[in-house]
Amino acid sequence: MDHHQPGHAAPVLNDAVPVRHPGRWISAIVIVGVLALMVQSVITNHNFRWDVVGTYILDVKVVQGVGWTLLLTVASMVIAIVLAILLAVMRQSDNPVLRYTSWVWVWFFRGTPVYTQLVFWGLIAVLYPKISAGVPFGPELFSVDTSTVITALVAAILGLGLNESAYLAEIFRAGLKSVDKGQTEAAEALGMGNGKIMWRIILPQAMRIIVPPTGNETIGMLKTTSLVLAVPFTLDLTFATNALANRIYLPVPLLIVAAIWYLVITSLLMVGQHYIEAYYGKGVDTNLAPALINPAAAKAAAAVAPSAEAEPSLKMDFPEDEAK
Repeated sequence: MDHHQPGHAAPVLNDAVPVRHPGRWISAIVIVGVLALMVQSVITNHNFRWDVVGTYILDVKVVQGVGWTLLLTVASMVIAIVLAILLAVMRQSDNPVLRYTSWVWVWFFRGTPVYTQLVFWGLIAVLYPKISAGVPFGPELFSVDTSTVITALVAAILGLGLNESAYLAEIFRAGLKSVDKGQTEAAEALGMGNGKIMWRIILPQAMRIIVPPTGNETIGMLKTTSLVLAVPFTLDLTFATNALANRIYLPVPLLIVAAIWYLVITSLLMVGQHYIEAYYGKGVDTNLAPALINPAAAKAAAAVAPSAEAEPSLKMDFPEDEAK
């Protein structure tokens, strides 16, 4: 009996039934319900004083605090990244002096709290009233008051940057070690110098490993700037909102103002981190950079590939398979 004659339906070989996932729907309903209750509580609770939040969200002092916080974050991270690259290279060096110097630096700055280091930098003018240079045990060439060189802003940037450099040094070291040694050997065989090998061969490949944790450290640095009161530096966002809260005796709405600004800046940093990761992940992270398809090659492959109608005739070329 020929099932392919008109009027006869083709037999169903596999009637696939989608798998049910009731747990997903239940968990989604529970999460949405909890979020709805939280949003309702936040909106309807008058103790949050959203009117005060709206009044001070764009206050001059608050916006200036945002600017100073961004300056502290960027300047500290620039210093930390430069030092981290240097420390990571020193740690990989064959020179034991450079290697152990890098280790001691990381050991010290990772082993002491950042708050303590900021206090130290705030007291640097007390410990060293003057910064001078000259011949050891000989005449002094010049000197300058420490307080005029290391201001509160400089002390805050140095305290944050030097502390962060110890953490980034380990991140950079891990990134450099992730690159196969054969890359260096191949570059040396081509006559490239060590500096060129580092900047043209090693670092571009290591950046795929370095960028994600460095982005996390940048976001962490943004919030660590709230500790610069230890210097003391009193122009950052946290101090500005606390000062306003103490003046109007309403701490909660000003805390919300600070939290909103931190969330906005963090979101922008996360977007930037995403694009940097996508740039350095080209050709490696397939989920970030999908493979490009050559239209001409795809057309040629489609022309050569057997169609569904041709499949029965292809099978007939092998009678032993048909007999089975």
